[in-house]
Amino acid sequence: MNPFLLTTFTIKLPAGAPLERSIHYRPSPKGFKVSFSHNMDILFASSFPVLCQHSEYNLTTLCPDNQKVNSTTPALVNPPAFGMSYFTMTLGALSNLTALVILAHSYACFRRRAKAPFLLLASALLLSDLAGQLIPGAFALHLHLERVKHHRAAVAVEPHQVYCKLFGACMVFFGLCPLLLGSAMAVERCIGITKPLLHPVVVTMTRVRLTVLLIASTALTLAGLPLLKVGNYKPQFPGTWCFLPVNGPLSITDANLALAFSILGLVTLSVSVVSNTISGLKLLQARFKDRCVKLNAARKHGSFPFSSLHSLDVEMMTQLAGITVVSCICWSPFLIYILISIGRFYKGISRPVRQCEKLFLLALRLASWNQILDPWVYILLRRAVLRRVLRLLQPDRAVFTQSSFYRDSHRKQMSLN
Repeated sequence: MNPFLLTTFTIKLPAGAPLERSIHYRPSPKGFKVSFSHNMDILFASSFPVLCQHSEYNLTTLCPDNQKVNSTTPALVNPPAFGMSYFTMTLGALSNLTALVILAHSYACFRRRAKAPFLLLASALLLSDLAGQLIPGAFALHLHLERVKHHRAAVAVEPHQVYCKLFGACMVFFGLCPLLLGSAMAVERCIGITKPLLHPVVVTMTRVRLTVLLIASTALTLAGLPLLKVGNYKPQFPGTWCFLPVNGPLSITDANLALAFSILGLVTLSVSVVSNTISGLKLLQARFKDRCVKLNAARKHGSFPFSSLHSLDVEMMTQLAGITVVSCICWSPFLIYILISIGRFYKGISRPVRQCEKLFLLALRLASWNQILDPWVYILLRRAVLRRVLRLLQPDRAVFTQSSFYRDSHRKQMSLN
C-alpha cells in the first residue's frame, strides 16, 4: 500500500449542527496531516501532535510525538530563489546611471533650446527608473531574506501592515511616473516636430518643470490614498511584494483604485503611441518633400542631393520610438491583467486564485524590465552609435562617398595645374 495516498473521511454532524465538515488525512513519513474543509473550501491544513483534539467537534487523531502545530501553506514555505532579483536590481541601477552620464554629456555638448525640454524630461524618466529599481527592490529583497530566515521553522511570514503599505505605495508611484513621463516626452516632441514655430513659446523650461511636478503629484496622490485609509495594500503571491489587491474578494474602493491605476497607465501608453505616430509621419512627409526639392535642384545644377532634416529630431524620435515599444511590451500585460480582473470582479466572475496570482506575478516581472530597458534606449540609440551601425550596414555607400570626394579633389588639382 502506498503510504502517500490521500484518504478522506466525512463526518455528519447531529441534527442541531449547522454545517458539515470533511477531514482529509494525508499520511507522510513524519505522521498524518489533517485538513478540514468547510463548504468545499479548505479552511486550514495542519499537522497534529499525539493527541490532536478539535475543541468544537471533539475529534482525536493519533500522530507521532515530534509533530508540531503550524498553519503554513506549501506555497509560503518554499524557499525563494532571489539571485535573479539581485541581478536585475544591479543591472537596472548600473544601466540608469550610465544613461544619466550620457545625457549629462549630451546636455553639456549641445546646449540647444529645442533639446533642453526633452533632456529634462528624459533625465526625470531615468531618475524615476533608477529610484524604482533601488527602493522597491530593497523592500522586495528584505521580504526575500525574511522568508529564507523563517523557512526552516516553517512559519508563514507576512510583512507588517505599515511596511506593506509603504512597499505598495512605492510600487504604484514608481510604476506610474515612467509611464506619465514617457507620455509627456512624446507630446513635447510631437509639438516640436509638427509646430516648430509654436514650440519655443508653448514648451518652456518653466512649464516643463511644472509638468514634472504635476506628474509626480498625480502619481503620489494615487499611491498615497491607501496610506490615508482609502483602499489598502496587500501582500501578493508569493509573499515578497505588496500591491493593490486585484485577485480574490475585493472591496469597491480597492477595485476602483486598481482600475484607476490600470486606466491611467493604458491612457498614457495610448497617448505616447498616437503622438509618436503623428511625429513619425510628419518626419517622413518632410523627408519626402525635401528629397523631391533636392532632386529638382540636382537636375538643374547637377549637384548631389542631401537631406536637410535635423539629425537631433531623428535621434530624439528614434529614442522615443524605442521607449514607446519597450513600455508597451513590458507594461501592457500587467495593466490589461488588472483591467480584466477588475472587470471580472464587477461581473461577479471568479477564477482559481492560485492561477491568477501566478499570472499576476509573471506580468509584474515583465513590467519590471521596463526600468532596465529604458536606459539602454539612450545608450544604444545615439547618433554616434547609429552612424556606426549605418557604416556597417552600408559599407559601399561610405566607399562610394570617399572615392567620389577623391575624384573631385583630384580634378580640381589637375585644373589648377
